[in-house]
Amino acid sequence: MSSEREVVALPLLEDDRAALRADCGSCFGLCCVALAFSKSSDFPVNKDAGKPCTNLQADFRCGVHSELRDKGYRGCTVYDCFGAGQHVSQGTFEGRDWRKDPATARQMFEVFPIMRQLHELLWYVTEALTYPQTRPIAADLKRALATTERLAGGTPEAVAATDVAAHRQEVNTLLLRTSELVRAEHLRKGGKKKNRRGADLFGARLKGADLKGADLRGAYLIAADLRDADLRAADLIGVDFRDADLRGADLTGALFLTQTQVNAARGDERTKLPKSLERPSHWGSD
Repeated sequence: MSSEREVVALPLLEDDRAALRADCGSCFGLCCVALAFSKSSDFPVNKDAGKPCTNLQADFRCGVHSELRDKGYRGCTVYDCFGAGQHVSQGTFEGRDWRKDPATARQMFEVFPIMRQLHELLWYVTEALTYPQTRPIAADLKRALATTERLAGGTPEAVAATDVAAHRQEVNTLLLRTSELVRAEHLRKGGKKKNRRGADLFGARLKGADLKGADLRGAYLIAADLRDADLRAADLIGVDFRDADLRGADLTGALFLTQTQVNAARGDERTKLPKSLERPSHWGSD
C-alpha cells in the first residue's frame, strides 16, 4: 500500500463524540484478533496477539456476546476502542478485510492499538473543548485536536510510525490545564481542594464521600466503596475503577471519564453518569 495516500480523518465536532464510539458492525473484529489476553479473572484462556479469538465468527461477530461474563470473558465487556476499530477497518485500510487480504493483516493489527490511543486522546481533547472554562486555552486545544486528527488520518505506515507517547505528553499538558481551570471554579464556590492524584485507594471506604472537584487523576480505586459519593467535577483521567462500587454515586460533570472505566465498575439505576456515556448492560447483574 502506497505511503503517499492520505486517509481522511473521521469528522469531529467540539461537542460531538459520535465518531469516537465503537461501531462493531463496521469493524473487522480487530479487538478480538489484534490484542492479546491472559487467563485471569477477566479471561478464561490465553490468546496471543494476532490470533483470532475462538469466539469470533465469520461475520466478525462474537458467538457468545450475550454470555461473555457468564463464560469468563469479563474483560471483553469492559474494553472500549473509542471508535478506532471502524476507523482502521473502513478508513485507514479502506474496507479491506484482513481475512480476504491476509497481506494487510499484520500491518492492520499493528496499527489498531496505536489508533486506539489516538482516539482516546481525541475523546479527551474534544471533551476539554466543551467546557466554557477552557476558553483561555481553546486555541491550543483546537490545534491539539487538529494534530491528533491528522495523525489518526494518516496512512497505515504513518500511523504505525507515530510516537504516541510523545504526542500524549504534549496533549496531557493541556488536559492538566483543563482540569485546573474547571476545578478552580468549584473552589471559588467554596469547595475544598482535594488532591488524591495517584493515590492508592484500593478497597477504600468512601461511601457518601464529598469528592466534588477532587484531583483523582491516576488513582487506584479498585474495589473501593463509592456508594452515594459525589464525584461531580472530579478529574478521573486514568482512574482504575475495577470493581469499584458506584451505586448511587453522582459522576455528572466528572472530567475525562471513559466508557471503559464505567464498564469496569459496579453501578445501578441510581448512578448518575455524564450524557456522553452509556449505562453498562451488566450493571445490577453482577
